[in-house]
Amino acid sequence: MGVGGLGIIRVSGPKSEKIVRKLFKPRKRVDNFITHHLYHGEIVSPETGATLDEVLLAFMRKPHSYTGEDTLEINCHGGPLILQTVLTEVSKAGARLAEPGEFTRRAFLNNRLDLSQAEAVIDMITAKTDRGLELAVSHLQGKLTGKIETLRTSVIDVLAILEASIDFSEEGADVEQNSEISKRIQAVVDDLHAMLATYEQGKIYRYGINAVITGRPNVGKSSILNRLLGEKRAIVTHIPGTTRDFIEEFTDIGSIPVRLTDTAGIRRSDDIIEQESIALVREKLSSADIVLIVLDGSEDLTEEDAGIIEENRERKALLVINKTDLPHVINIQKFHQLAPDLRPLWISAKYGDGIPSLKEAIYTLAMKQDKEDHHSTMMITNIRHKTALERAATLLSQAKNSIVNGFSPEFPALDVREALESLEEIVGKTINEDILDRIFSNFCIGK
Repeated sequence: MGVGGLGIIRVSGPKSEKIVRKLFKPRKRVDNFITHHLYHGEIVSPETGATLDEVLLAFMRKPHSYTGEDTLEINCHGGPLILQTVLTEVSKAGARLAEPGEFTRRAFLNNRLDLSQAEAVIDMITAKTDRGLELAVSHLQGKLTGKIETLRTSVIDVLAILEASIDFSEEGADVEQNSEISKRIQAVVDDLHAMLATYEQGKIYRYGINAVITGRPNVGKSSILNRLLGEKRAIVTHIPGTTRDFIEEFTDIGSIPVRLTDTAGIRRSDDIIEQESIALVREKLSSADIVLIVLDGSEDLTEEDAGIIEENRERKALLVINKTDLPHVINIQKFHQLAPDLRPLWISAKYGDGIPSLKEAIYTLAMKQDKEDHHSTMMITNIRHKTALERAATLLSQAKNSIVNGFSPEFPALDVREALESLEEIVGKTINEDILDRIFSNFCIGK
């Protein structure tokens, strides 16, 4: 809870109107609350008659509300004490505090949203970039639901044919019909694989990547962090060892949320604290999605530089040569021997030269594609959806193999039925309470 110009208390359920009548004193008499209208008045304590706040109140009748239930929204002034006082009176009047995500859970249970749309709500709230928000909005609008429903219809059609074959199995297998069923199943499997192919990129737009900046002391790591962030976040000095703790900040690079981590310079040191910092750097590098190895272009390569390059040879790495504003001293031939597969990016963190190219390189390495290819709004971003789609694809492939190998239709029908259930899990047509609890526990209280 914070401080703001306005604060909203939301109530959902059959006692909403009763609570309105108990607490709200409108400026003008209201016999019947018109749904989706704002009313001006005061919240008054029934026990003392004291006015608690001057408010605007909206009452939304079911089913035309977010939750599908009667819903009350009290627009108070945004002081925490005011909100807590009004909330206490709302509780006394018959309400209870919501569980995390309970409003959206009720919307799902009352068929206002399917489960994939409900999950899109939390994705919208937590989105860190415009692209992540765009994908979340497309899911909330039902684009994923529409695609799943199309696939589901195709699977139901296949299942209907197979079950009809079971009923008339004494007539023998129809080779032409089996061939047609196999083609239909393969078409669905191809669509599922196409959707699954979007997951790696969709996951990045949703969760982002970790980019760790490493190098020996004084090569300009903190300056590069500041340039990529567009603000002075890290202290920059000529004294080696200035950065000892990690400095982490999110930034938007090509609509990817990128967590940039500035780390201590790696070198031999007798300082126990610095040794511990360097050990933590190596631990951080082991979990990085991308490593930015920074070298000083105004000095020759050192053993420390070579060691850092060697340590990160198996990782996704970009080699950044800083200080192009100074005379070039670095030995390019020696560098190519150390890292023949890495193309150096020449920059000046002091003046900003080469920073746009560095951002482009980070994007390309993370996404394995150019920016022009990222406009699709039909991407899988949720591991639960990915798992269900993979299971459906596997089961349908098994069903097709059973048909091709001449098995009795009962066998492929069983696989197709389970594949259908997997698709229905995504939108919540078949789901258990444990999964619902896990999904909605990630929501904030107000949603």
